[in-house]
Amino acid sequence: MELSIIITHYKNPDLLKVCIDSIKKNVTLSDYEVIVSDSETQEKTELMMGEDYPEIKFLLAISNVGFSMTVNNGLAVAQGKYILILNGDIIVKKDSVENLLNYIKNHSEAGLVGPQLLNFNETSQPSTFRFYTPMTIVYRRTPLGKLWFAKKHLEKFLMKDFDHQSIREVDWIMGSSLMTSRKAVDKVGEMDHRFNLYFEDTDWCRRFWEQGFKVVYFPGSQMFHYHGRGSAGKSVLQSLLSNKLTRIHIISAIKYFIKYSGKAIPKHN
Repeated sequence: MELSIIITHYKNPDLLKVCIDSIKKNVTLSDYEVIVSDSETQEKTELMMGEDYPEIKFLLAISNVGFSMTVNNGLAVAQGKYILILNGDIIVKKDSVENLLNYIKNHSEAGLVGPQLLNFNETSQPSTFRFYTPMTIVYRRTPLGKLWFAKKHLEKFLMKDFDHQSIREVDWIMGSSLMTSRKAVDKVGEMDHRFNLYFEDTDWCRRFWEQGFKVVYFPGSQMFHYHGRGSAGKSVLQSLLSNKLTRIHIISAIKYFIKYSGKAIPKHN
């Protein structure tokens, strides 16, 4: 099989339906499969998948296993030579999947390739980043982020010096939409399950670089992304007290910095 599309999903069957329908409508490949890898499966989702999409592989999970495990569960059953990982809040446009596939097939050095993500008003959504430093977290989560040098640091992290209209090698790409190959995954390994939410995509991209693969942003493919800001907060203290996602983000950051303590950041063009 040429392509496996793994959709990761958590408690939003209405958006999942839109995602699946966009694939069925816009993907013209004849040799591909769709896998929905769920987390903390709800009855509504299970019924929808069984009644509306019986041809799709549906992987249930009783508990909230986290993003990395939904990806890994999908990878375990995927039959494709190439693999596209999508969040359930992605809507694929016409030719977007085919263009990604053609690029990675013709560039064997590319281990991970991500499309340009769009808001629904067609504006570009940030999806490429430079690697975190501890100060990135501090500036993003505290009032220090309002200072001029912090703003400069965050603009570099967000790659605001790049117009996002051309192909470019990047440190890491948001995990909402990533294409890879089975050959590359077999060499690099699956996502690190110690990151339940946040930093699993950062870590995976870094490991691809360490194994000699490139991580590439490819705006020749465009997809819509219904992206929320669940971990955003008014202040770091308020967020820590009231927002579970902020706490998870900071815990994942600590795990990431411990994992790569003393290791050099991979260099590329």
